[in-house]
Amino acid sequence: MMVDRSEPALEAGLFQIKVDREAEDERFYQALVPFGSFDDVVRRDRYRPLPDDWIVAVTDVSHSTEAIEQGRYREVNTAGAAVLAAVSNALPDLQFPSTFGGDGASFAAPGAYSSIIRDTLAKTAAWAEDALGLTLRIAVIPVADIRAQHLDVLVARFAPSSNVTYAMFDGGGLAWAERKLKQGGYTFPRAPMGVTADLTGLSCRFAPISAKNGVIFSLIVVPRDDPTSFVEFIQELLRTLRSNDSGLHPLPAEGPIPAWAGDDLDHAIQKGSRKSPFAAGAAKRLHAILAWVGTPLGVPVGNFDETGFRRELVENTDYRKFDDGLRMTVDCSSELADVVDARLEEAQRRGACFFGTHRQLAANLTCFVPSPMRANHVHFVDGASGGYAFAAANLKRNVASGEAPDSERRSA
Repeated sequence: MMVDRSEPALEAGLFQIKVDREAEDERFYQALVPFGSFDDVVRRDRYRPLPDDWIVAVTDVSHSTEAIEQGRYREVNTAGAAVLAAVSNALPDLQFPSTFGGDGASFAAPGAYSSIIRDTLAKTAAWAEDALGLTLRIAVIPVADIRAQHLDVLVARFAPSSNVTYAMFDGGGLAWAERKLKQGGYTFPRAPMGVTADLTGLSCRFAPISAKNGVIFSLIVVPRDDPTSFVEFIQELLRTLRSNDSGLHPLPAEGPIPAWAGDDLDHAIQKGSRKSPFAAGAAKRLHAILAWVGTPLGVPVGNFDETGFRRELVENTDYRKFDDGLRMTVDCSSELADVVDARLEEAQRRGACFFGTHRQLAANLTCFVPSPMRANHVHFVDGASGGYAFAAANLKRNVASGEAPDSERRSA
C-alpha cells in the first residue's frame, strides 16, 4: 500500500514559512536602519509600513487638562509613561515602536501579543485610577482596520544618541487611532481593583527643570491641506530652530536636579514595582542613584558610573519627535518663541498646517530605567505647566475654527 506523504510535507513547509514570517515580523522594528539627523524626520523613505497582522495601542488620560490645571502634571506624565514601562516589562524581549504624548502613549506590536497587551493595559489603567486617581483610556486597534480607512502606520527609527532609538510615525493612522480612542472606539475596561501592572524601572525622581533661556516652549504641528507644503514648512521650521540654537535641549548639560524627598507619586510608583531589575535589592539602589544623580557630589554605588549616567540621561531624553505631526519641547528665548509662533500662524493661514503651542517656565522629566548599569534608559520630557496637553488644546481650537491665529496664548 502506497502512502501519499506530500500533503503533510506541504503542511510542514507552510508551518515553517509561517514561523519564519512571524519571526521576521517580530524583528520588524529592530531591523529598521536608524537615522541620526532629526532633519530626516520628514523624509518618507526613512519610513516602513507596519506588518499587516500588527496592532496599534493608544492611551490617554481623560480630562488631563483639568488635572494639569490642578497642578497634577507629574501624575499625568507618569500615567502616560507607565504604559510604556508596563508593556516593556511584560514583553522584555520584544523591541516595539512607541511614542510618549505627555498625557498618554501609543505603540505598535505584533498581533500575536494582543492578549498580553490588553491584559497589561487593563492593569495599567487600574493602577492609574487606584494609585493616582486618573482615568486612563485604553484601546487596541488592528492595523488592518486602519488601512481600511485608506490610512497607514509608517515607522522610522531616530537615534538621538548611540544608546537609544525612538520611533517616529507617519501615514495618518496613529492620529486616526487616537481620535477613535477619544470617541470611545475599540476601548476596553480596566482591571479589577487591587490589580496592577509591573512598573519596575519607572521613576519621577527629578525636580521641575527651570528654563535657562527664557521659556520651555511646547509645540505641535500637524498637516492641513497640502502635504507637500507641510513637509516644506517643517523643514523650514527645523532650519529656523537650528540657526537660533543656543541650547534648545530642555535639560542642562550636567543633568536635572533630584527631588530629594520621596512623595506620594513616588510611593505610588513603587507599589507597581514587583521585581528587582538587575540584582537583589537593586530597586532600592536605583532609587538612591536617581536621588543624587545630576548633583556634583555623588557617592559611588558599586560599579555605577555617575558621570556616564548623567551624560546618557541628557543624550537619551526624548524632547523632539514626529507622530503624524511634529512635537517638540524646547528651551528657548521668548523672542525665538515669538518668531516660531509668527511663522506657524502664517503657515496655518496658507493651509500648510494646524498648530498649537504653549509656554511655561519649567519642564518635567519622567524616566524608565530598567537598569542604570546599562545605557539604554529612556527619559520623557514635557512642559511642567501644561506642555503637550495645553498645546494640543490650542491645536484643537485652531482646527475647530479653521483659521490661523490662536490669539489667546497661555504664557508662563
